[in-house]
Amino acid sequence: MNPSSIVFQSIGSVRSPHTDPTATPIQPIYAKDCPGRVEILPEFAEGLADIEGFSHVYLIYHLHRAPAAKLRVKPFLQDIEHGVFATRAPCRPNPLGMSLVRLLRREGNILYIEGVDILDGTPVIDIKPYAPRYDAAENPRGGWTDDVSDAEAQLRGRRDFKT
Repeated sequence: MNPSSIVFQSIGSVRSPHTDPTATPIQPIYAKDCPGRVEILPEFAEGLADIEGFSHVYLIYHLHRAPAAKLRVKPFLQDIEHGVFATRAPCRPNPLGMSLVRLLRREGNILYIEGVDILDGTPVIDIKPYAPRYDAAENPRGGWTDDVSDAEAQLRGRRDFKT
């Protein structure tokens, strides 16, 4: 295997009402009221054991409809270019996405979630539980995003999403 190549296998897919990338909320916080589900392939269902005790999970997924990679981008919050690694833009060298979503319940191999900012049919690579003991950062800084007002972020982040 080439050390610069990594191969992942999808463990399932996201089901959401979002089919148009230009109308999809840009981050989970702007999709708080948006329901969805993660359908895990049967051969991976056993890996969901005990997930019900968590209120939130991180979904790691393949941005299968992402545009070509760029190293400098204008993120949704500003009209100023930043390095792609200082943003969450989808046009990355490795098109991986990550969303923190609320876990509502599990039924067999299906996770019912809320706060979905992910396109319908997106392949899921991994799921990790949110653990407040480990995931809460002390004195966090938001870099350039701290310069954007909450009102502007809300306007740009939700796009034209309607529940």
